[in-house]
Amino acid sequence: MSTISSVSAAQMAAAQNAAAQNTTQSTGSAQSGLSAKTLEKIRQSAIEFEGVTIGEMLQPMFDTVDTSNGLFGGGAAEAQFRSMQVLELGKQIANNGGIGLADSVYRQMLAMQETAQQEKTQQKKADHDQ
Repeated sequence: MSTISSVSAAQMAAAQNAAAQNTTQSTGSAQSGLSAKTLEKIRQSAIEFEGVTIGEMLQPMFDTVDTSNGLFGGGAAEAQFRSMQVLELGKQIANNGGIGLADSVYRQMLAMQETAQQEKTQQKKADHDQ
């Protein structure tokens, strides 16, 4: 468990550095000015988004699997809980590295947050000057 935690932390730090460099290059600013807590919330949101997306992508695959012939398969209970199982599978895939979608979403969310902060700062400056 500690190995997974340390790898995840290292991956998150690398992704944050890459996102900061990408954001700096695209907007020309030195720092996003976001707190570590905010960055972590944004990262978690990106991972959750990736998990739901992966679950939705896997759903059609599981819909075509015939489990009625298996020894323990089929039945109303399996049909009822299959969608939740697939969603949880997608979350687990995303939490363990995913398919790379979270990194792209994370960078985009950082860029959007930085743009919103810059607009807010410019608006305050304009209001103060008047």
